[in-house]
Amino acid sequence: MRGGLIAIAVALAVPARVGASAPVPTGAPVAVAAHTRVLPLQGGRNFRDLGGYRTADGRTVKWGLLYRSGQMHDLTAADYAYLQKLGIRTVCDFRDTRERTGEPTLWPAGQKPKVLSDDYTLDVSAMKLPGDPATWTHDHVVTAMTATYPQLLDQFNGQYRRMFAELLAGDVPLAFHCTAGKDRTGVAAALLLTALGVPRATVIEDYLLSNRHMAPAPAHPTGFWAKLSPEAARAFAGVDRRYIDAVFAVTDHHPGGTMGYLRDELGLGPSQIAKLRALYLTKG
Repeated sequence: MRGGLIAIAVALAVPARVGASAPVPTGAPVAVAAHTRVLPLQGGRNFRDLGGYRTADGRTVKWGLLYRSGQMHDLTAADYAYLQKLGIRTVCDFRDTRERTGEPTLWPAGQKPKVLSDDYTLDVSAMKLPGDPATWTHDHVVTAMTATYPQLLDQFNGQYRRMFAELLAGDVPLAFHCTAGKDRTGVAAALLLTALGVPRATVIEDYLLSNRHMAPAPAHPTGFWAKLSPEAARAFAGVDRRYIDAVFAVTDHHPGGTMGYLRDELGLGPSQIAKLRALYLTKG
């Protein structure tokens, strides 16, 4: 098993920047557009607002309070000015020690929100791929990624619990992110939207949006990426419904289903669920 190489592929998959065609002058007043799913950031990586999704009971997730993203190392001064206007108070950084050291988030002086992170090494022990990366097929990678996703529930339980604690405390707007903003972040978003009562089909649609807002693989592959076939590279760099389905297979089989899982594993009982929905949903 090539754990180090796989960790690079999973954790450092490079999504495309979004919004680069709409620069915002540093220091100038920033008009924050309503109902913007993907934030117009010059150096943003898969930076999205979770607002606007309808719940099963007819309410809507509030805009401008819950954000998911990839790493923020490439944000420009104009991007930070934009984020300051959004008033982000809390950031949950799911990246491991190596990722945070290699691509630090460079908040301007006086603008840094509360940042929550853990020192750890990303565990990819479930990814067992055969031999030379040049021989890996799309199906090999999909199988490995599907096996890895359920492990994220256990490895990041503490960080997901902390994120929900911040949300219950009302320390928002809050952004949570990893490196690509698709795997660890994708699971966190799926759990959050589910807790808010968003239907499963919509939760999966949000998860799959990462394929639209990320490059399928580096345009000019080098190192590890250069060894992969285009099909294997796309499987590593993107998302697949089978990955998130593997997570829901675990939560759905928990006693009481996924709501039972949220209660028992993340401390989100009926009163906490009711509070989250009161804080982050609006009628209509």
